[in-house]
Amino acid sequence: MSRTGASRVSVRWGLLSTAKINDKFIAGCAASDVVEISAVASRDLDRARTSAQEKAIPRAHGSYEALLADPEVDAVYISLPNSLHLEWTQRALRAGKHVLCEKPLGREPASVAAAFDLADREGRLLMEGFMYRHHPQTLKLTEIVRSGVIGRVRLIRATFSFRLTGDEDVRLRRGLDGGALMDVGCYCVSAARLLAGEPVEVSALQELGGDGVDVLLTGLLRFRGGEVALFDCGFVSAPRDELEVVGETGSLFLDDPWHCRKPVIEVRAGDGVEHVEVPAADSYRLEAENFAAAVLGQSEPLLGRADAVGQAATIGALYAAAASGHLETPVHG
Repeated sequence: MSRTGASRVSVRWGLLSTAKINDKFIAGCAASDVVEISAVASRDLDRARTSAQEKAIPRAHGSYEALLADPEVDAVYISLPNSLHLEWTQRALRAGKHVLCEKPLGREPASVAAAFDLADREGRLLMEGFMYRHHPQTLKLTEIVRSGVIGRVRLIRATFSFRLTGDEDVRLRRGLDGGALMDVGCYCVSAARLLAGEPVEVSALQELGGDGVDVLLTGLLRFRGGEVALFDCGFVSAPRDELEVVGETGSLFLDDPWHCRKPVIEVRAGDGVEHVEVPAADSYRLEAENFAAAVLGQSEPLLGRADAVGQAATIGALYAAAASGHLETPVHG
């Protein structure tokens, strides 16, 4: 039985904002038979109408509340600034909508857990939007690690950075929960947790910019099995995006782990290097289709409560460590 309350073959989406990231989500949905974009909302009706016309979206709403009241919307994609993610996730759930919220859902594990509690009470689905997790490259990475070809994992090294220009960018505003860790470093944290579980101890160093957000942050995570993850993220350095998994007998290297535009995994074992090519795929389409299938009662969401709460706990601990200069232990609520 479909969680939409009726027998449907597709899920109708509403876009809560006209953020630039919507373009990637819309493009992914356009190539799918099981998802459709039905409406878009902005606090400015003219902006919503312009976006709807440009993107061939049937309906435009001049407020977020109006979109949540739209009976032709089954699920909501939230791409608002970080500080508004949990507030509008909760409003959407109370309005009877399923929610896919762009990462990061939050940085306080108790608040993230409360959002999933609300989803359960309302009989709706909630998922944090880490699109790279849905790509075949990520699935292949975990498969290779679990095969034992590189032996026991000892070190995970990750990076995600680019130069951000423009003082007015929302990612530089503390009041909107900006910062490099929230924007791009969260990918590094997510990958480390995917491969090694939940960290037991973290430390971090940061450089502040904007109006008091981290524009450069390095983090160190230690895991229960003895694995260590080292990552850096930032807005003030050259573009970099890499992931390396080092085992006792070999290593894996991904030159494009987050966008997955050129998916290939280098397997460095013994004296040689094998390039494992992965089929090209649209991560946003796969993400939307996974969520839609869950809404239709055909599968489960790839990412759920435990992953989102663990992610928030680790991010919160990293910020605490950067502020205190001491080791911190993630607390999961």
